[in-house]
Amino acid sequence: MKILITGAAGMLGADLCNELKKSHAVIGLDVKKPPVEDSLVIDIANKKSLYEAIISKRPDMVAHCAAYTDVDGCELNKDKAYQINALGTKNVAEACKDIDCAMAYISTDFIFDGKKQAPYTEEDRPWPISVYGRTKLEGEEFVKALLKKYLIIRTSWTYGKSGKNFVESILASAKSGLALSVVSDQVGSPTYTIDLAQAIKKLIEKACVGSLYGVYHVTNSGSCSRHEEALKILELAGIKDVKIKPISSQEANYPAKRPKMSVLDNSKYGKLFGDRLRPWEDALKDYLKK
Repeated sequence: MKILITGAAGMLGADLCNELKKSHAVIGLDVKKPPVEDSLVIDIANKKSLYEAIISKRPDMVAHCAAYTDVDGCELNKDKAYQINALGTKNVAEACKDIDCAMAYISTDFIFDGKKQAPYTEEDRPWPISVYGRTKLEGEEFVKALLKKYLIIRTSWTYGKSGKNFVESILASAKSGLALSVVSDQVGSPTYTIDLAQAIKKLIEKACVGSLYGVYHVTNSGSCSRHEEALKILELAGIKDVKIKPISSQEANYPAKRPKMSVLDNSKYGKLFGDRLRPWEDALKDYLKK
């Protein structure tokens, strides 16, 4: 199968390139050169260039990982967020429609408001509370409206070796020797991009062979608060002399609101494949070893 990956130089995109190229022909597309031989340097907000690239390559599937993921940055740059997360996704979907190509769109737990007291299922009504969440949801709506052959894969709290992430931020701050303050009232599922890439590959292969398209929630198993995640990061990294103070989201005073509880229910994925992704603690331990 020929698969084009947008955001191929990013944290998830790079891992997905490495995973998919083991058994498929992979084309990488990003604003900077992707880590694959067949690569395109294009901005997804440039509709004409993007359309021409997808049409010329004629992939069987486009895995759309490209996004403006800086949650606070989206709040402060609403137009940029809309151009990339919403219209950029629409641009990809329109090109896929014209060549009858399937699309896998990577979405987020931030499409929910966080008021539910149990993990969110694929059937729960989205209600975003930030610009990032709203623009990612608009991307989902464009995909659903334009295509019949699509996967919408929602995930959460991703970290990996090819981009800025919470794990590296905590480690960098710990090296300063200063006490850290981390929110304790936001609960989610930290997800390692290597594990996520493997799951996306399985979903793409299953969907294209068996037409099992639709919406799926995919994260590492289990959940924690950001404060609990930070404590585990330092524990596994062997850092013992740094204190982490738990604070509220209100005290943190972020520009963008975050959902208080954004754990995703992975039952649908688990039933399809007979298993789920490993516990987040095991994935984090593996990441820190590497």
